[in-house]
Amino acid sequence: MIAPERTALILLAAGRSLRFGDVDKLTVPYLGRPLGLHVVVALEAIPFCSRIGVVAGTALDLASCGYSVVTNDDPAAGLGRSLRLGVEAAAQHDPDAVVIALADMPRVTATQIYRLLDDARGDEAIVASSDGVIPRPPVLFGRAHFPALLAARGDVGARDLVRRGHHIVAPPAELIDIDTPEDLAKLAHG
Repeated sequence: MIAPERTALILLAAGRSLRFGDVDKLTVPYLGRPLGLHVVVALEAIPFCSRIGVVAGTALDLASCGYSVVTNDDPAAGLGRSLRLGVEAAAQHDPDAVVIALADMPRVTATQIYRLLDDARGDEAIVASSDGVIPRPPVLFGRAHFPALLAARGDVGARDLVRRGHHIVAPPAELIDIDTPEDLAKLAHG
């Protein structure tokens, strides 16, 4: 187990949301709060050593939620750039691990994060969430993987590392990410 107090949370909120249209997807209301704040609220009681939000072009106010905010000034460079920026910021706190979560996954639970932490075994740990078929965020990386995360490029990010890790199955409904207005409408009415 890796303690949450020795783990940094990196919330990626810098995607270009091209399939969502011309609105700031993370600020669109869902169940009475902005879409991007659902994961923030779900994870607020976990005592991470630090919380880093990587943003680009969103009005979502992560700083007021206790996050150190890092701006990705080139989101077109892909997920890898946001990942690098987040890990660089987290490394300043000397964590044993980082948990990578996405701001457009409104149903992620603290229970799932604790399951990742409980399964993590040391610096070499890679523990990803899965719907039973595909591994996906949230995902935990032990500190031995920080150099690989810092070398991430393009939209692939850490996909190959995630595939190699241990996978903790969660109910598929908890791992839904919102890419289009139709995804959000289906979630709201489903």
